[in-house]
Amino acid sequence: MTRALPRSVNETAEILAAGQYIADRNLATTLYVSLSMQRPIFLEGEAGVGKTELAKVVAERFERNLLRLQCYEGLDVASAVYEWNYARQMVEIRLSEALGDRDRESLAEDIFSERFLITRPLLSALEPSQNGAPVLLIDELDRADEPFEAFLLEVLADYQVTIPEIGTIQAAEPPIVFITSNRTREIHDALKRRCLYHWIDYPDATRELAILATRLPDADKELSRQVVNFIQALRKIDLFKLPGVAESIDWLTALTVLGERKLSLDTVRLTLGVLLKYQDDIEKVENMELPRLLTEAE
Repeated sequence: MTRALPRSVNETAEILAAGQYIADRNLATTLYVSLSMQRPIFLEGEAGVGKTELAKVVAERFERNLLRLQCYEGLDVASAVYEWNYARQMVEIRLSEALGDRDRESLAEDIFSERFLITRPLLSALEPSQNGAPVLLIDELDRADEPFEAFLLEVLADYQVTIPEIGTIQAAEPPIVFITSNRTREIHDALKRRCLYHWIDYPDATRELAILATRLPDADKELSRQVVNFIQALRKIDLFKLPGVAESIDWLTALTVLGERKLSLDTVRLTLGVLLKYQDDIEKVENMELPRLLTEAE
């Protein structure tokens, strides 16, 4: 039996916290309203701030199936919605020809029935489930082509998909839909109008420290404080890619594995590749900013 949806913003925040996701009041409010209105939630923000993780935690805490559609350039209906099992159809055709038990019309109706259909995330999200409506995560929509957005409009407007050979399949209960974007390009307004919007920003020091304490409860508290202060100062520098919360967790994990209890110049230099993913950023921090950042971390 699936867990009932939250009845308040506070309960929403508490459920997320129980899944080790520390949400601010704005995000908890947007999520609660989205669940109550059965509307998709559109999440934008830099990579690593917790957009994808939110969908995973909601699926886990409400005991729903998670269906993830990872978007990319060239994504089409066959990869996102459905395709026919052509190999199985060919076997059925050859078998029917050998037995001579069906005419062409009945054979065509049979091989284009649901038993030959391979469902992909969008279609699977519309099908009934014992666990209730699933969580559908459409991840990094900005990586997909614009025509794919147009196709999504039918799905998000009426929670239905039309298959020419079968007809229209509509969800009895709308799935819980999360759409994420890293904003590498703008998403069309027509799609955004069907969603509730929220920008997930980098957390402030207090919330980031709470996130680290939740995810890594055994980490040294003083080291955690220094890590947060260092990263908060680091995000004020003009870098190609600023570290997100995911990198904060990874860095504290790495420092703990190394047995560190305090940030030092040598240790930071040796582990900057955990925080920063571009050599130009690493060189800039090492050559110009490192002593100042260490001072601010104290």
